[in-house]
Amino acid sequence: MTDKELTLLAVHAHPDDECIGTGGILAKYSAQGIRTALVYGTRGEAGDILNPDFVPPAPGMSVKEIRALELKKSLKVLGVKSVDFLGYRDSGMAGTSENNNPQAFAQADILEAAGRLVEIIRRVRPHIVVTYNRRGVYGHPDHIMVNKVTLRAFHAASDPDFTIEKELSVWKPSKLYYTAIPLKRLRMMYDMAIERGEEPRLDPEVLGTPEEKITTIVDVREFISQKLEALNCHQSQISPNNFFRRIPEELRDEALGYEHFVCVHGCASINDKETDLFDGLR
Repeated sequence: MTDKELTLLAVHAHPDDECIGTGGILAKYSAQGIRTALVYGTRGEAGDILNPDFVPPAPGMSVKEIRALELKKSLKVLGVKSVDFLGYRDSGMAGTSENNNPQAFAQADILEAAGRLVEIIRRVRPHIVVTYNRRGVYGHPDHIMVNKVTLRAFHAASDPDFTIEKELSVWKPSKLYYTAIPLKRLRMMYDMAIERGEEPRLDPEVLGTPEEKITTIVDVREFISQKLEALNCHQSQISPNNFFRRIPEELRDEALGYEHFVCVHGCASINDKETDLFDGLR
């Protein structure tokens, strides 16, 4: 199969989530001629303006409108060909009142939400699907829901008995991957923050994936600048002191130049780690 016949689909929770864990693969595979597509559970409307210097492009813009505009710029930088939304509301951080909104993604019926994603999978026909692990990386309710919905839809998309409103042919993606942050990398970032006199908010031991569980490491060093440019498109969400803006040049390759994944379906048992999500499909 040629690159032009292949498709990668990444499923995320909110606009800007595409940048750090998958920005490199989106840029890299787009540059190779592979079709890249994104799905978001929500439009990020419960997010705060994290940059005190941010000025909306137009007076009175809502957070939802701001983030939509920022996302459009980011996807252009990364070369993403298509984007879809499942249509749910941002659930907010764990423990906030936003969690209880009836329209919140965290409150969604799993079967209904999976049906919406099945429709997208059958229409987009991806060979590779990428999403978060069962912890949702860092425990955000929407990230956890993305995992549950994607896992259900990945298998349901090829089931002829799983019916949806639109009549589309069933489609079976070849592989499913979870994004991963190596425990070693998180410990390094944690130590860097401590050395700066900061108090890190995230625990590496909770968020990190041990190296022996990581199946796939993709070299995206050539696309670090695109990755950071895409991140900076989300101006309302990136504070002036954002960690990624302050990574020393000599550490950028280590911190941002490789993206890590755990293959949870469709990979052959191999001793060596994959270096390409499309290994075995090209």
